[in-house]
Amino acid sequence: MKQSHYAVLARRANQIMEELRQGARKPYNKVIDVSWGDPHRAGVKPLTFVRQVLAACLYPQLVNSDKLPVDVRERAQKLLGGCAGGSVGSYTATAGISEIVQRVSEFITRRDGGVPSYPENIYISPGSQWSLTNIFKVLVNSEGSRRTGVLTPAPCHYTTILSIVELGGVVFPYYLSEEQGWELQLEELHRALESAKGVCNPVALYVINPGNPSGHVQSRKSMQEVIRFVSEKRLFLLADEVYQDCVYGERSEFVSYKRVLSEMGPPLSDTVELASFHSASKGFMGECGLRGGYVELVNLDPAVLKNIYKLFSKDNCAPVLGQIALDLMTNPPQPGDPSYPLYKAETQHFRSTVVHNVKIVHQVVNSLPGFCCQPVGGGAFAFPRLHLPPKAIQKAKEVGMQPDTFYCIRLLEEAGVFITPGSYYGQQEGTHHIRFCIETPEETMEEILRRLACFHTQFMKDFS
Repeated sequence: MKQSHYAVLARRANQIMEELRQGARKPYNKVIDVSWGDPHRAGVKPLTFVRQVLAACLYPQLVNSDKLPVDVRERAQKLLGGCAGGSVGSYTATAGISEIVQRVSEFITRRDGGVPSYPENIYISPGSQWSLTNIFKVLVNSEGSRRTGVLTPAPCHYTTILSIVELGGVVFPYYLSEEQGWELQLEELHRALESAKGVCNPVALYVINPGNPSGHVQSRKSMQEVIRFVSEKRLFLLADEVYQDCVYGERSEFVSYKRVLSEMGPPLSDTVELASFHSASKGFMGECGLRGGYVELVNLDPAVLKNIYKLFSKDNCAPVLGQIALDLMTNPPQPGDPSYPLYKAETQHFRSTVVHNVKIVHQVVNSLPGFCCQPVGGGAFAFPRLHLPPKAIQKAKEVGMQPDTFYCIRLLEEAGVFITPGSYYGQQEGTHHIRFCIETPEETMEEILRRLACFHTQFMKDFS
């Protein structure tokens, strides 16, 4: 999908919201926006512990107040102690506040069952997408005689594709198998690589696990196949793992690429170049606006690491509040801490809410004629396939839109639900999809599905 089509949807959503504020009469009283992976925008409440610590860091007088739990005040005091001048308004080191980088490293080691993580290989950034773009800058050679190619999944978030293209690189999609629950298949990687070789110099493979927007969670076996593939083809492996805390399938389990690589042993564990990404924007935290993420680098040449340091140095440092959010994500309250009972209750509520949403989305969407939704194993989105009537496809062509964009425009106008079309993310030729965030309160998701069902029934009648 052309980016302008998404812009049309976003502008129209804003116009409708303004019309409603001015008293316009419509079949709905508000627009529900689930086009982003932004839990707070969708109505999810921030975690109390996170906001309390942030409040005390911003207003240090609270550190000596009895209005906050003692562990909150102790954490804020500790974090402020790592800031120059004891203030979140000061610059930090390029890679981030050293104490926070150290604790992120310790978190990775715990997560990966003891596989060592080294602080000097970690960079905190203003969100994971920012650090991903910086790594692309190292990989993509815009001045060479042959353009640089990157293998990316389809569907894939458009921002990543745009980053590669803007740097002068070439995107070669490998299609995830929808019929197998959006599984990544080795044969498709070989096909994509062969198609790239005649056009450019392929240098990297980008994977998203859990998938965005597919919702697929990779198995160890699949990850091992990917690692052997990149080793054999001498490709750099980019692992986008920002939804690692969002796994809901009964038989799904998140395992990091770094852990799988380490467990495969030498020579693979010593030679495969890997960059893995995580963010405080996703999962239980949902702090998209604070802009805190990190990249961990594995098996990179020291000369390349120096170049990466220079790239990250250009923007001084990540926002300090984002760094603090990252610290709180990787080091939450523990049993025995005063804040732990509430933190546990809030995170369990979040998880149970999303599990509920996953189930009802699957039930309701698959009950609608013309829809087919694969089970969501993880991530933040549902990505159902839409089988549109020929008349609807023809009407979309007449107005110059992709068919799923046409569907989304009509859904927005007639039902007040703002979702994104699958053509924005890449999809197999001749297929159509929609994507919407499932990280919403239960009542919001139920309202979305009610509106979608009513609209869809009428839409299919209109174009039958």
